[in-house]
Amino acid sequence: MAPKFHIQLIFFFFLLSTPSFNICSADSTDFHRWVTWNVENYKKKSLNLKKSDSLISRKMSSAVDLKLRMAEIDRMEIRVSQDGSGDFKTIREAIDTIPLYNNRRVLLHINSGVYREKVNIPRTMGFITLVGNASDPPTITGNDTASSVSGRDGTPLRTFQSATVAVDADYFMAINVKFENTAPHVVGTVGGQAVALRISGTKAAFYNCSFYGSQDTLYDHKGLHYFSNCFIQGSVDFIFGYGTSLYENCNLNSVTKKVASLTAQKRSDSSMSSGFSFKNCTITGSGSIYLGRAWGDYSRVIFSYTFMDKIVLPQGWSDWGKRTRDQKVYYGEYKCSGAGANLTGRVPWARILTDEEAMPFIGTYYINGDTWLINPSAYQL
Repeated sequence: MAPKFHIQLIFFFFLLSTPSFNICSADSTDFHRWVTWNVENYKKKSLNLKKSDSLISRKMSSAVDLKLRMAEIDRMEIRVSQDGSGDFKTIREAIDTIPLYNNRRVLLHINSGVYREKVNIPRTMGFITLVGNASDPPTITGNDTASSVSGRDGTPLRTFQSATVAVDADYFMAINVKFENTAPHVVGTVGGQAVALRISGTKAAFYNCSFYGSQDTLYDHKGLHYFSNCFIQGSVDFIFGYGTSLYENCNLNSVTKKVASLTAQKRSDSSMSSGFSFKNCTITGSGSIYLGRAWGDYSRVIFSYTFMDKIVLPQGWSDWGKRTRDQKVYYGEYKCSGAGANLTGRVPWARILTDEEAMPFIGTYYINGDTWLINPSAYQL
């Protein structure tokens, strides 16, 4: 028999070569140069996909970064269950047992239930995956706000620390998990920001997850991120940050009572690669919303193949009262549908993208996914 190490290595390379894993790999002159480069890169990768399976397998195996490859070889599993049938009763207890500077994949299988706890995954604790039951996902819930007082020194938490779950580590994954912040948004109040999840590490993926909150639900802070088949609900700026992120097949649900914005993207410099791309998503809910407002001077958000209900305002986009941003932001729409996708009343600085302009944003190559995305089925029981 082959040594266990070799068997695991072969199995991991097999996962990388399967079709489900095999996903292909700014601002005037600079942006158009970037688009041209990205389109050419996409074309090259498309040609590579037409080659033999064996060649694809070799290319993909060598493309995966070494840290990830090694982490998957010797992964470990921990079970969390409130009824005591697992290794731990709380998520925090389980995480506390993981060594700092962890370099192996750790799967936390979380049984169904409501976990009222604040979870923090530090930068030194990479490769953690939270896995829940698809038919009855576990809920991690809290109600901190930006104005909540810290128990340690009595100062306000502020938005950054209000998150129910905060992830600073790289290579994080969550599958079938519900993240929640139950603090309500009251119009006119200060300090009501209440984050359900903050993701600050890079190469993070979320599959079949739900994010419930009101103001500032999902803090897509920084790094490369992928959201697939997720439900995201909020009222004001409920997806915000300066991450470089792709949202595919996600349901974006507004619960605002008046007028608010779905996204607040904070790209603040023309050289930054950050931006939110939404593909095959659905926008529904209540109130009236802008697709995005410019938190950063060079804010970048793209919606493609997305259904937009009538709650989307005709203007579509907001410069947050600063007209100097009109020629700097990059707000694009491509082949969207629904009453809210009517382009008649759009602000003149919104972009109706051509096929070539949209192409760099509508595949996982936008987030370099071919080097780090893994089929989530490999982690489920």
